[in-house]
Amino acid sequence: MEYRIHTVNNQNICELVSDSVIISNLQDTLDVLGNSNYLDSNKIIVNQNHLCPEFFDLKTKIAGDILQKFSTYNVKLAIIGDFDNITSKSLRDFIYESNKIGRIIFVKNRDIAIDKLTK
Repeated sequence: MEYRIHTVNNQNICELVSDSVIISNLQDTLDVLGNSNYLDSNKIIVNQNHLCPEFFDLKTKIAGDILQKFSTYNVKLAIIGDFDNITSKSLRDFIYESNKIGRIIFVKNRDIAIDKLTK
């Protein structure tokens, strides 16, 4: 697992850099959170393809389990991807509500993620 650190306004943002799925269960989540903490960051950016496909099927409850860890450890998360063509109403609603609250955000690109995580 490789990480890139972005420092903006004296805030470190940890970005996962990989071509494969990194987070598919709670242990993976804890590993990412631990590494981010080690790199002095409580803000993380992941790409949509870093999450297992089941994450986006809310019936599996994987998203809830994983995202609860980010909340428990007070870490903000930005997920980069193309979320415009989602057909699942429940997933669209989930993304809308998450973006409204701001702890977990779904955005189109890294620049937007960094901007929203540093506000």
